[in-house]
Amino acid sequence: MDTLTPKERSARMALIKGRDTKPELLLRQIVSALGYRAKLHYDLPGRPDFAFPKRRKVIQIHGCFWHRHRARSCPLARLPKSRLDFWLPKLEANRTRDLAKARELRRAGWKLLVIWECQLKDTARVARRISIFLEETHEVGRTVRGGRRIGARSPRGGLQARSTR
Repeated sequence: MDTLTPKERSARMALIKGRDTKPELLLRQIVSALGYRAKLHYDLPGRPDFAFPKRRKVIQIHGCFWHRHRARSCPLARLPKSRLDFWLPKLEANRTRDLAKARELRRAGWKLLVIWECQLKDTARVARRISIFLEETHEVGRTVRGGRRIGARSPRGGLQARSTR
């Protein structure tokens, strides 16, 4: 049972913004502090929050609740306690749409980085991820990050950096 009247619920839901949210503003500060200039809400599939057209890269900041973060450790992705018949299809449609828009971006030749709201607790880690993502360039057959070539397999099967010098 909802504890608010329909009028109170409507007023509360009207306060939810689609852009310039707190997580987006925090990410904007991080990107700016790293020295990058981004286009905001660029005209691409899904209207990415940050676009870097010369690099053909975009960054999306997803709210864990609205975009259904699947990490088990994420406390922000919990479901509401009431009106599940309304919320489940709505939130699942958001998630499905996000996947489709990401696919469209990749097909158009854009690289996508998704940052989840809960990850913003560790801004230093987010800043490192963004730097690596934006500095990554592609040469024929290999990826280069800041003068280091990526491509050797580690014993665990992941990629391992090795120096090109």
